[in-house]
Amino acid sequence: MNQKRIRLRALEPEDLDELYQIENDRHLWDVGLTNVPYSRFALHEYIANSANDIYADKQLRLIIETEGKTVAGIVDLCNYDPRHNRAEVGIVIKSSFRNQGMAHVALEDLHRYAGEVLGIYQLYAVVSDSNEHSLHLFKSLGYQHTATLKQWLCSGDDYQDALLLQKKIKK
Repeated sequence: MNQKRIRLRALEPEDLDELYQIENDRHLWDVGLTNVPYSRFALHEYIANSANDIYADKQLRLIIETEGKTVAGIVDLCNYDPRHNRAEVGIVIKSSFRNQGMAHVALEDLHRYAGEVLGIYQLYAVVSDSNEHSLHLFKSLGYQHTATLKQWLCSGDDYQDALLLQKKIKK
């Protein structure tokens, strides 16, 4: 596995085209919560109005960038719950960067940041039971399957089960 060095960084206005591509990739709609295209204007407003502060926005979106300053993907903390000190994690790696270990490295970096800087106690992911790549990724990072959400995700006319995966990141 070629684990290229990456860094996580804040979303910048210059990322609009990359964000537009990722958010409007119909192949990703089955793994996310949306099934409608986003306009450039809507994404521009999102970037401009986001405080990029998990405490204010209840979410944090970070760009996964290669050593060559190329956007390889996005990692998110969302549904942040300050009372219970947990957040949901999501990750998208662009197809040209998949199977290179970047998602693993990005999530390791996110875990350190979320635990050491943000003080988050626990992260969780909701993953389709048929998404073998994501299930393998999260389990390889120590996430535990704690629940099955029956017929949780709609894909066309079909409903799929989703697995709730949890990981304690702060000691």
